[in-house]
Amino acid sequence: MILPGATVGMLGGGQLGRMFALRARTMGYRVVVLDPDSQSPAAAVADQHIRTGYEDPKGLAELARRCAAVTTEFENVPARSLEHLAASCLVRPSGQAVATAQDRIAEKTFFRSHGFATAKFRPVRDPEELETAVTDVRLPGLLKTSRLGYDGKGQMLVTNAAEVREAFARLGSVPCVLEERVELDCELSVIVARAAGGAQAIFPVAENRHCDGILDTSVVPARVSDTRANQATVIVSEVAAALGYEGVLGVELFVTKEGELLVNEMAPRPHNTGHYTLDACSVDQFELQLRTLCDLPLVQPWLLSPVTMINLLGDLWSGGEPRWEEALRRPGVRLHLYGKAEARPGRKMGHLNCLASTADQALTLALESREALRRN
Repeated sequence: MILPGATVGMLGGGQLGRMFALRARTMGYRVVVLDPDSQSPAAAVADQHIRTGYEDPKGLAELARRCAAVTTEFENVPARSLEHLAASCLVRPSGQAVATAQDRIAEKTFFRSHGFATAKFRPVRDPEELETAVTDVRLPGLLKTSRLGYDGKGQMLVTNAAEVREAFARLGSVPCVLEERVELDCELSVIVARAAGGAQAIFPVAENRHCDGILDTSVVPARVSDTRANQATVIVSEVAAALGYEGVLGVELFVTKEGELLVNEMAPRPHNTGHYTLDACSVDQFELQLRTLCDLPLVQPWLLSPVTMINLLGDLWSGGEPRWEEALRRPGVRLHLYGKAEARPGRKMGHLNCLASTADQALTLALESREALRRN
């Protein structure tokens, strides 16, 4: 067990690392962040910033030397860097788990091989596999790069074989997945924390809406039946167990118009759809990330209030600094900003957590509060 007073490391310097560092320091830990960005949001609140690339041997060696344990905040960190660190200090999640989650072909193959239903897909690594895929997968579909895609990046909608070929070329002919586009009733996600011994703590199911491939809102509790919510929770628990996962894992699911529950993807870290836990749960996802990293007792979270998390993208700054006072005058609204120096369209700059008596009221409050921030 690694107790308060110790130093923990974060590989990656974005907003997830920032929220982890804030929670860890609140609980008495020192935090070292390794990230190449001089304006890293996480480094701004850490005790030390090692400003090197994620594969720099000297930087990794210094991180391992200073830290009792190291974790990460995004799935595209090189898995081999985690494996390198694991030779010198405790690392969670493992490089193997991250390697599975950061490659869509490996990820979807893992789901299917363990009996978890997904949308129909085929790998597309070369022209021959492309021709097989367009025969096997009903179109329209989505062609997604196997690696480095997030928030709608690295994917294209395709409606016929010619468009698949064109999209494959436009994506650089890198390994891809062709996935059938399913008709959705809604999108769900579940955040699970799993300890080294296999114990799990699971957060309430979130109901999510995306806009242009980027998460817009998460409503909790999800407005689905208890049976459906329980099904989602069981699936995510089984995914974490099958992966032998240690840490916090976010899993996204589709509910189809036909009533199927499909696993979409997983993220080996705290998740944007879990940000509501910062204000609406008895313990948040970042504290459970710290607890699983340090072998602290794992506690079950419970929901304190219905809530909607709504993202604040850089577009909101197009007319100038948002009118923060207009949101903050509303009871139940909590503001979280990520300390990013530049607001760009589509860039996640912060979020609001909006608490209310019901999930519907929380969603209405969130939408009205964000709109009130805009300068015309």
